[in-house]
Amino acid sequence: MAETSSKAPMTGPDESAVGTRETGPAGRETERELAAVLAEIVGAEDVPVDSHFFTDLGANSLVMAQFCARVRKRPDLPSPSMRDIYRNPTIRSLAAGLGDTAPATVTAPARAAAAPADSGAHQVSPSAPATPVPPPPAEIPRTSRVRQRVCGTFQVLVFLGYSLVTGFVTARGYEWVAAGSGIGGVYWRSLVFGGGGFVALCVFPVVAKWVLVGRWKPAEFPVWGLAYARLWLVRVLLHANPMVFLVGTPLYVLYLRCLGARIGRHVTILSRSVPVCTDLVTIGAGTVIHRTSFFLGYRAHAGRIQTGRVTLGRDVFVGERTVLDIDTSMGDGAQLGHSSALHRFQRVPDGEHWHGSPAEPTQTDYLRITPARCGTARRAWFGVLTLLQWIFLYLPFGVGGTYMLFTEVPALGERLDPRTVMSARPELIADALVLSLALSLGFVAVGVAALCAVPRLLSLAVRPGRVYPLYGIHYALHQVTVRLTNVKFFAWLFGDSSYIVPYLRALGYDLSRVVQTGSNFGTEVRHETPLLVSVGSGTMVADGLSVLNAEFSSTSFRLSRVSIGPRNFLGNDVVYPVGGRTGENCLLATKVLVPLDGEVREGVGLLGSPSFEIPRSVERDARFDHLRTGDALRRGLAAKNRYNLRSMALMLLVRWTHLFALTLLALVCADLYGAAGHVVIAAYLPLALAFTTGYFVLVERCVTSFRELRPQLCSIYDRAFWLQERLWKVPALYLNVFNGTPFKSLVWRLLGVRVGRGVFDDGCFLTERTLAAIGDDCTLNAGSVIQCHSQEDGTFKSDRTTLGAGCTLGVGAYVHYGVTMGDGAVLAADSFLMKGEEVPPHARWGGNPAVDMPEPAGPARDHGRAGRTAGT
Repeated sequence: MAETSSKAPMTGPDESAVGTRETGPAGRETERELAAVLAEIVGAEDVPVDSHFFTDLGANSLVMAQFCARVRKRPDLPSPSMRDIYRNPTIRSLAAGLGDTAPATVTAPARAAAAPADSGAHQVSPSAPATPVPPPPAEIPRTSRVRQRVCGTFQVLVFLGYSLVTGFVTARGYEWVAAGSGIGGVYWRSLVFGGGGFVALCVFPVVAKWVLVGRWKPAEFPVWGLAYARLWLVRVLLHANPMVFLVGTPLYVLYLRCLGARIGRHVTILSRSVPVCTDLVTIGAGTVIHRTSFFLGYRAHAGRIQTGRVTLGRDVFVGERTVLDIDTSMGDGAQLGHSSALHRFQRVPDGEHWHGSPAEPTQTDYLRITPARCGTARRAWFGVLTLLQWIFLYLPFGVGGTYMLFTEVPALGERLDPRTVMSARPELIADALVLSLALSLGFVAVGVAALCAVPRLLSLAVRPGRVYPLYGIHYALHQVTVRLTNVKFFAWLFGDSSYIVPYLRALGYDLSRVVQTGSNFGTEVRHETPLLVSVGSGTMVADGLSVLNAEFSSTSFRLSRVSIGPRNFLGNDVVYPVGGRTGENCLLATKVLVPLDGEVREGVGLLGSPSFEIPRSVERDARFDHLRTGDALRRGLAAKNRYNLRSMALMLLVRWTHLFALTLLALVCADLYGAAGHVVIAAYLPLALAFTTGYFVLVERCVTSFRELRPQLCSIYDRAFWLQERLWKVPALYLNVFNGTPFKSLVWRLLGVRVGRGVFDDGCFLTERTLAAIGDDCTLNAGSVIQCHSQEDGTFKSDRTTLGAGCTLGVGAYVHYGVTMGDGAVLAADSFLMKGEEVPPHARWGGNPAVDMPEPAGPARDHGRAGRTAGT
């Protein structure tokens, strides 16, 4: 981690030393050229070489990103990155930091294509004049349109077949349960039917994987082909089975072993990202993997699927929001910190601690909790007890409760009687209206009461600061708190408005003296326990905050208070762990790695992973500060609150209307069951998916009045920003159903995204659809994001982002606004491509923030002890 003084605005060479050093003619010429480029961008006649980019010139990160892009197009100048800009914040220090001979450096595409040193090819001398080496023409891999259509047809047939089987089994099962006599008979029949269905849904993906694939092996094959169809089918079955609800229990580890993963004893996996190529995953004994970590065993690259090994040794620690790319490994006792990634062919040696994206060595210890006694017997009884709860409690009451609901409502019971064909169709509307209203209002009322009461009751049993063993009563109670208080509906409803503050306070957040802005928190706020979260006065959070106030080892866990200082601003996807070393008035940029060592940072910004210091704010970003105080704030906040209330009411109406329509569709199918049989029940899933997609697409386009969004630079008290907040509330979870299919691109087009042909989307998310453009044959991996906006304090900015033909976004990659990626460009896994960047065609960029990177060197020659089979 870049450890810097909180009193210094940034890191880098000593400014005074640079200023007094004798600069040669070549250095002075470089300074003049760099100054001329910057002067053109900022609109000044002249830029002094000793002027500070941010404090003297008033530039911001977007301006400096444009400066870097402009300089990179000049073959006679060195190629700076945003990290270079922040560490060398004057023209003079930048020229010195990059070096006078930097122009001779070959760009990444040229380096990748350069001949080896022993091939006899001409080599560029460091002292030779700057001679640009043009990259060889690269051909964009084209996707076979015929293969894409055939694969899409296969996927539709699989979905229809799955719906048919599900409908047939559901209908027959309901008839059998309904034939039971009394509550006892209904319960036991519900237990048998629910338990049998649970076992079948768990076993079927395992059988399908071994029949369709056998053992996964390192390979590479094109998307949309036969091999990909098998991978897609296995992945869909794994994600659709109920074992995903048992993540964090020993049963989940056992399930992955049944799928072929080599996992040692006493391994704890908290991540809900289910690995697909399980035979390529090796996890040694005593390892712990945190939530939201990706270790899929495959990735998509340039229109092809690549599978590779992920090997973790014994006693490994994998932090929150991490990505383990294919062909990566970690040795025994190794650690990978939060917000970090291992890129392909990276290996962490035994006992070393790494963090960052891509990861690099650090002295930070991320495993700060002592182990506890948690042996095989404890794990076994916890797994058995969890399974018994599902079979004897949750499933029977789920199945039997539905039956009892129908019997208690005579009209519904009569309609579901297979011997009766109803003719009073208008009555279905009234039944659906009553049932959907009851479900909606009941969920809100019960949910609010449970959220306010249950976590406080459970906290009496789980004390902060105490180490508890996993898989006991304390762990079970903590898991209940996590699941209950992280229900997405309420954060979605209240987020991006003034009403998120009382909601979080009701959960248990300590928010001190709130400086209300109307956008204090976004719609995605996650925590382990809300009763141990403190947020200082005047702090704002954009979205995607994950508060890690629970620490885990493979045998124990501990709850601790997490305190975020006052007057902070937290960007998107920030993981804030226990012991974060930030204090007052800090800016935590998107995807930043929060430091755990060194002095407490105050009055600075932090960017990147590993993080380094940047200015807290600049003059250009203060243009709307007059709207954040006094009468202007009161008027703007009142108007925003009124608009947000209308947005909340509108979105509640939208969701209730959707529930009403699905309920009505279910009643119609049940009403026709006596005449059409099981086919009509099987038709419910496809009809529900088609309606849901069309409905929410129509809602989103209506919110924008069927117009494209325009790039904005405005205050959060501007109506243009309020419209963006309303758009963010339109549900988009249905998009996940289309991941890995050709229909995902079709849905994006309906939403206004300019999408080319042959695009493979395995799970990308776009925030502003009409501001994004994706070229032909692009490859978008799981967890990737294209975000065409930024919000910092009281300022909102948005702009267009364009991906050229054949671009690839790695797993978990993040693309900001105002970005242009040239044809065939690649952004590596977990990278953050900052606003305003321009990636040249066929270049490979990676890191956080992303910079030009060479191609991976190749497989590691010695995987050491990490390459062995996991211990048992």
